[in-house]
Amino acid sequence: MPSTDWLSRSTRAVWHPCTQMQRHETFPLIPIARGEGVWLIDFDGKRYLDAVSSWWVNLFGHANPRINAALIDQLGRLEHVMLAGFTHQPVVELSERLAALSGLGHAFYGSDGASATEIALKMSFQYWQQSGAPQKSRFIHLEHSYHGETLGALAVTDVPLFRQTYAPLLNAALTAPSPDARLAGPGETAETVARRAAAGLEALLQQHAGEVAALIIEPLVQGAAGMAMHHPLYLAEVRRLCSQYGAHLIADEIAVGFGRTGTLFACEQAGVRPDFLCLSKGITGGYLPLSCVLTTDEVYAAFYHPDIRRGFLHSHSYTGNALACRAALAVLDIFAEDDVLAQNRAKAAAFAPLLAPLQAHPAVRHFRQQGMIWAFDVATTRSDFALAFFSAMLEQGCLLRPIGQTVYFMPPYVIEAEQMAQLVNATLRTLDALVGDGDGQSGEQEPAVP
Repeated sequence: MPSTDWLSRSTRAVWHPCTQMQRHETFPLIPIARGEGVWLIDFDGKRYLDAVSSWWVNLFGHANPRINAALIDQLGRLEHVMLAGFTHQPVVELSERLAALSGLGHAFYGSDGASATEIALKMSFQYWQQSGAPQKSRFIHLEHSYHGETLGALAVTDVPLFRQTYAPLLNAALTAPSPDARLAGPGETAETVARRAAAGLEALLQQHAGEVAALIIEPLVQGAAGMAMHHPLYLAEVRRLCSQYGAHLIADEIAVGFGRTGTLFACEQAGVRPDFLCLSKGITGGYLPLSCVLTTDEVYAAFYHPDIRRGFLHSHSYTGNALACRAALAVLDIFAEDDVLAQNRAKAAAFAPLLAPLQAHPAVRHFRQQGMIWAFDVATTRSDFALAFFSAMLEQGCLLRPIGQTVYFMPPYVIEAEQMAQLVNATLRTLDALVGDGDGQSGEQEPAVP
C-alpha cells in the first residue's frame, strides 16, 4: 500500500500527539514502513535520517538485532504478568542492575516519563505526610522546566503552551531561577550563571522554609527549554541546598539518562546522588513504553508498614511489563559489552570538525554540546522558522524538529561520520535558504513544541 493511502487513513482515524491536526491539511504526515539503524523508511522507499532518535528514545538504531533477539526470546517465555502479588525474572534483574548502577534501590515502574514524574512527586509528598512533616507539600521547579503533561507533571512544568489551558486544575509550585549558561553576561562563565541561580534557589528555600517537599530538575540539559545546558556545579549546589533545607532532590533523567550527556546518568558529572531518579525514553532503546523511579532506602522505609493505607497505592495494569524489562536489560547489556560511553566520547570528538562549519555560520548563536547532544539557536524573526526548517530537512531526507529557534541533533548512538556529515550539510543548506546571515522575516514566533 503506498504512503498516500496510509496518510489518508491515519488522518481520518488517529489523533496525533502534540499536534494541531488541522495543520496536516497542508503539511502531510509521513507514514513510516520500517526502520533500519539511523534510518526511517516510508512506504515509497524514501529514507529519513532520524536525527532526534524518534523523540529522544532510540539509542542503538531501529530494528537493533540484539534487542530484537532478546524480545523474541522473551516472547516465548512470558509477555506479562501483573506485578501486584507476582514477580518475574526480567523485572527482578533490571531492578538489581539499575540499583547497582545508580546507588538507589527499590525500583518502582510506570509507563512513560510523565508517569515517572507523577510517581516521584507523590512518593515525596506521602513520605513527608508519613514522616511527621505534613506541611512539606510544595514543589520547586526551574524556569522553563518541562516534566510531562499529566496534571502533577504539568504543575512543575514552566512552558505556557502546555500549562495555560489546564492552569485551573494545577497545584501552585515554586519557580527557581534558570541556570541556563546562555544567560551569561559579558565576562561571565557558565559557572557564574550556575552560582547566581543557586543563590536564587537558596533565597527561595529560605523564604519557604519547611514548606518544600522536593525540587525537581533535569540535570545538565533542559530539553524542552531549547536544550538549555548548565554547569555541573549547579547540580552540586542543588544537592547541598536540598540536604541543608530538608527537601528531596528529584532528578528527571527521562531524556538525559542512559549516556546521552556523556555519563550513564547526568548526575554523575556533579558527583551527586538524588533522592529520586526518574528514567524513561532510552531505557528500552526506543522499543517499548517503560519508566522507572529509583529511590532511597529511607524513602522506602517510610512506606513499609502493616497499614495498607501507608503503602504507595499507585499502579497501572502493565507495571513492570516483562517484555519492556527484557528490552531494558538488552540495552544495559549493549552498554556493558560495547563500552558505549567510551565509544560515544570518541564519536563526539571525531564529529567536532564536521560540526565546525555550523558553529561558524553567521545565523548561529550559542552553539553547544553535551555528550551526544548538539544544539544551537538561530538568529531569525520569521514566525514559521521551526515548521519551515522541519519541512526543508525532510525534503533532504533528515528528521529534525527545532524547538522554537533552537535546532538540535540528538541522534542514535550508532550514527557514523558519513551520516553526521550528511546531516550537517543538509542543515547548512537549510539555514542558508531560510535565514541566510540571520535576517529573517518579521513576525511573532510560534510557541516552541519539542
